[in-house]
Amino acid sequence: MGLHDNTVIMVKNIHRKNKRMLMLAFDVFAIPLSLWLAFNLRLGEVFIPTWQHAWLFLLPIVLGVPIFIRTGLYRAVVHFMEINAFASIFKAVSLLVLIYGVLLLFIDPYGVPRSSIIIFWLTLLLMVSGSRLLVRWLFATSEKKRCSNVAIYGAGSSGVQLASALRAASKLKPALFLDDNPELQGHDISGLGVYSPKDAERLIKEKDITQILIAMPSAKKSVVQRILRNLESLPVEIKVLPSMEALASGEIRVESLREVGVEELLGRDAAEPDEALLKANIHNKVVMVTGAGGSIGSELCRQIILQNPTTLLLFERNEFALYQIEAELKELVQISDRLSCKIIPLLGSVHHFNRAKKICETFNVQTIYHAAAYKHVPLVEYNPIEAIQNNIFGTLHVAQAAKETGVERFILISTDKAVRPTNVMGATKRCAELVLQGLNDADKKESKTTIFTMVRFGNVLGSSGSVVPLFRKQIKAGGPVTLTHKDITRYFMTIPEAAQLVIQAGAMAKGGEVFVLDMGEPVKIINLATKLIHLSGLEVKEGPDGDGDIEIIETGLRPGEKLYEELLIGDNVEGTQHPLIMQAQEEFKPWVEMEEILQAMDDASQHFDIESIQGLLKTCVSGYVPAKDIHDILWLNKK
Repeated sequence: MGLHDNTVIMVKNIHRKNKRMLMLAFDVFAIPLSLWLAFNLRLGEVFIPTWQHAWLFLLPIVLGVPIFIRTGLYRAVVHFMEINAFASIFKAVSLLVLIYGVLLLFIDPYGVPRSSIIIFWLTLLLMVSGSRLLVRWLFATSEKKRCSNVAIYGAGSSGVQLASALRAASKLKPALFLDDNPELQGHDISGLGVYSPKDAERLIKEKDITQILIAMPSAKKSVVQRILRNLESLPVEIKVLPSMEALASGEIRVESLREVGVEELLGRDAAEPDEALLKANIHNKVVMVTGAGGSIGSELCRQIILQNPTTLLLFERNEFALYQIEAELKELVQISDRLSCKIIPLLGSVHHFNRAKKICETFNVQTIYHAAAYKHVPLVEYNPIEAIQNNIFGTLHVAQAAKETGVERFILISTDKAVRPTNVMGATKRCAELVLQGLNDADKKESKTTIFTMVRFGNVLGSSGSVVPLFRKQIKAGGPVTLTHKDITRYFMTIPEAAQLVIQAGAMAKGGEVFVLDMGEPVKIINLATKLIHLSGLEVKEGPDGDGDIEIIETGLRPGEKLYEELLIGDNVEGTQHPLIMQAQEEFKPWVEMEEILQAMDDASQHFDIESIQGLLKTCVSGYVPAKDIHDILWLNKK
């Protein structure tokens, strides 16, 4: 640590009151010194004052100190001084010199040259403001030594705002801009040079860049994906500004920067929603969401409330989750001028038919989004009876309650794991689909009015149990990053996009359809893990003794897990009016047959007959092939 840094630390450690006294002492010295320099400059020779001149030098001190105190020169924290603080110095010095000059007109017996007063104003202004600037510079250069150099990708207005925010209050120092626009390259913007991204590797070494910050909140995700693909191999951490919609006030702040999300890695641009479809089952209607506190259920609630239903019923068994989503939605309604929805939290389980029926009767429910389910594959594999009761019979009870009370529309949130499942979770979700298909078929014969439909999609980013937060946590801890198999692939979609598409798909239903969301291309999980490591500025380690930073290790497939997921059971699929929603016509069992299977399944569940349950699931769900033997905890303990 050099003399400069030691000086800064010593000054920082001085008590605030003592710092003010030091500034005051300097000004008491600077005022007569500035006046003496003014006389020297005016006379063109060294002016040697006598005791007779003492009053000339004491008078500005007597005048200046109260003026400086009154105008707040000693309240400002010097190393954080902004332009308005220097405006105060200008006013204080000008006022002092003006009063001093006027007094000299009346009491000066020696005839002080009037032009020396102007020179006095300039020298004092330079000395007082210069001393503050010097201290500010000392602190700034000391801080810069501890700052990390960063490059900003995007030299537009957002990039300029970000550079300004970084300079004002950040440990990150903007060193340069990167921009694809050749017209900007080679120019200086906001004091920073603009370079081509092709030169990034060279610039990182020359400028000691540690991070690249992507400041393009208005760019399409596909554009950001291309940029990330080009930057991935560079030995720096990458961060991004969220979209303009996600920036609450539209103001660019350092706090807005975040790690690269999988939504940027996927490069998937969401299709514009059809407003008519969003409103169809919600606007001015009574809507209920089961599993309202879960990751999908809560996002459905956020999207639903924007369409102004008359009442939104939050049906949830987890007390804390229900409290959280209720508080969030009520706050949203309170701060909005156009939302007037009544929000009603309802504790309860989908197991209870009478509870569900009474709610539908009491509130005259018109639309139900059924998101309540156990979804964690390994946990469900070890607790199959609870999954059957919740995922199958819970769906049955709420659907029957809807049917008996005349609910207009019932939309089930399903999963790609329901297609040729290898686990209990997928099998129970496919069975839940069959329940609705059977009920819908029975309704047609009985001329009932409830429309039952289901929407099937893959993994959503940020849901409970999502792999991405786990990878980030492991990377921050120094690794290793764990995945079950190097060949495992999954479909991904953001939760808001999935919720919007579910609502739109439900509005197109006529009864019994299986809607399938276009999830884009499947993602290989090992590639996802590798990208997240690279974008953290680290390298993948090949083996425990290899070069690199983070090792990726395989732990083996978990119970019920398979390498890849599918969205369709058969090939009978057609498009809809929405480009990202497909409609599948899949085989189902008549309701009479389903009733028999469900009765047998319920009896087996009551007696904890796991082997019978597994056989019934195989009979009921076409293509169900359990990956391994039964994993139920009670059954295994009994053996």
